[in-house]
Amino acid sequence: VQLVESGGGLVQAGGSLRLSCAASGETVRTYARGWFRQAPGKEREFVAAIAWFGTTARYADSVKGRFTISKDNAKETMYLEMNSLKPENTAVYCCEAGEGNQNMYDTTEEYTDWGQETQVTVSS
Repeated sequence: VQLVESGGGLVQAGGSLRLSCAASGETVRTYARGWFRQAPGKEREFVAAIAWFGTTARYADSVKGRFTISKDNAKETMYLEMNSLKPENTAVYCCEAGEGNQNMYDTTEEYTDWGQETQVTVSS
């Protein structure tokens, strides 16, 4: 499956951004979908994941209440709405896909496909 992210950019602290992740190709077995991020000098960390054929989502504690993951099944697109952004949210963000359709993995090792990443920079 091919994943293409968009929507990153530069925003001031307190602002919002919406990331998109469009999937194409053989998506039928890779409906485990999630967002990860990696800040300079740090390891990749889990942000959010969603059950593709349901409504359940899970979030990292650091983003609960500020970030919302959603999807449009018909468009094979996943979104990450980020509000009240903080400078520490600056990172490259990446969407990932893996096997299963209700799995909401929180470790990158569980996923098999990754997008090209998109940079999010939050200025203070």
